[in-house]
Amino acid sequence: MAKPLSMDKPECLIDTESGGKLYVKESALQILQKIEQPVVVVAVVGLYRTGKSYLMNRLAGQQTGFALGSTIESKTKGIWMWCVPHPTKAGTTLVLLDTEGLGDVDKGDSKHDSNIFCLAVLLSSTLVYNSRGTIDNRAVEELQYVTELTECIKVKSSNNDADDSGEFVKFFPSFIWAVRDFTLERKIDGNDATEDEYLEFALKLKPGTSKKVMEYNLPRECIQNYFPSRKCFTFPFPTAPENVSHLEKLDSSDISSDFLEVTENFCKYAFEKSEVKKLKDGITVSGRVLGHLAKNYVDTISSGVVPCLENAVIAMAKIENEAAVKDGLEIYQSGMEKLKDTFPLELKDVSSEHQHLSSTATQTFMKRSFRDNDGGYLKTLEVSRNSSHISSFIDTEHPRVIYELPAHLQNQITEGAFQINEAAQIGIFTQDLSPWGLRMLLGPGEVLTCPDNCAFYF
Repeated sequence: MAKPLSMDKPECLIDTESGGKLYVKESALQILQKIEQPVVVVAVVGLYRTGKSYLMNRLAGQQTGFALGSTIESKTKGIWMWCVPHPTKAGTTLVLLDTEGLGDVDKGDSKHDSNIFCLAVLLSSTLVYNSRGTIDNRAVEELQYVTELTECIKVKSSNNDADDSGEFVKFFPSFIWAVRDFTLERKIDGNDATEDEYLEFALKLKPGTSKKVMEYNLPRECIQNYFPSRKCFTFPFPTAPENVSHLEKLDSSDISSDFLEVTENFCKYAFEKSEVKKLKDGITVSGRVLGHLAKNYVDTISSGVVPCLENAVIAMAKIENEAAVKDGLEIYQSGMEKLKDTFPLELKDVSSEHQHLSSTATQTFMKRSFRDNDGGYLKTLEVSRNSSHISSFIDTEHPRVIYELPAHLQNQITEGAFQINEAAQIGIFTQDLSPWGLRMLLGPGEVLTCPDNCAFYF
């Protein structure tokens, strides 16, 4: 089982160049490359200075970590990540993504905000939208980015003009609306309402087809259609107003017990209900694959192209399958190098080790490979392994390995001095070649050409 990786503090995953283009930080990619476990990715989005980072710190089991600001200036820039062992799902890594606050007046770039929101949706398995006050019409309208998702994300690479928004629900994250500083009574028609009932009431559509009604309904329809799995938490004021700016430094006794209770319920729900991140066709995402995805999406967005889920999977399959071939071949080659140190050996011993290493190499490949539907990459591994099998026994600097065959032995090849072991799929000279310290093992159909241009076909 892959070992868990735990970061002591958050690291910037996606930053912005001076020209405004987004890019993925290499240091963050190197961290994700080390995570072979499946990942649960929880991302938080929302207006700047609404306390998003505090929730992420609590999910990490810490009081501090993601930066909390004490001024009206947005503290978090780009997207920051924090990878920790999942507290309730063994063998899984929890990846927390804290995003740059939307609507920052200093930034004044709605396209940038849209890109940040889009990336949070693409990378996460649970999306937390953090707002303040109530879920009124203004709060819903501030979630305008959800109405732009069809322009920012495509599911399929073909039929560029086709509307594939109906496919979004298969790949989009679950949705949590966290309402901070909530002071109203939760009542609907005079009756007490749960947090979820309050959310659904706020997303209720109005009847009619007028322009005003359609504009009112559009963001609500998008939330309902794209995020069918929805949950709401309403947080009361955490503490006295003068203490809010340094909330992370307060002792629990100085924080409202009601606020702490909702925070605990929020964390518990996020831990239990957030699923492992998956791609199209149900492919499980590891930390390594998440890093590839982030770079693919960011590079695509920065180039001015709409990111496509299907293309991302194809790109990931190529990267992972090529790496899987390399991993499998390294296993085989290292084993054969160790075998050479034990020469001379009986054919049955060499055959047994060859079969064992071949099987181990294939298993190593299968652990990392995905979407090798036509078996092309597995075939590449087999061809490379056979080539490596030959080269393991050809070394001009090693006196026990064939590199030049004496002329009188060339004639004996056609006189029965060589045979093929079909079961083991290898060939070997039948006579004792120890006076020359010679051994040769080849796969069927392979060719070895000696310096004097003699060739052997099996």
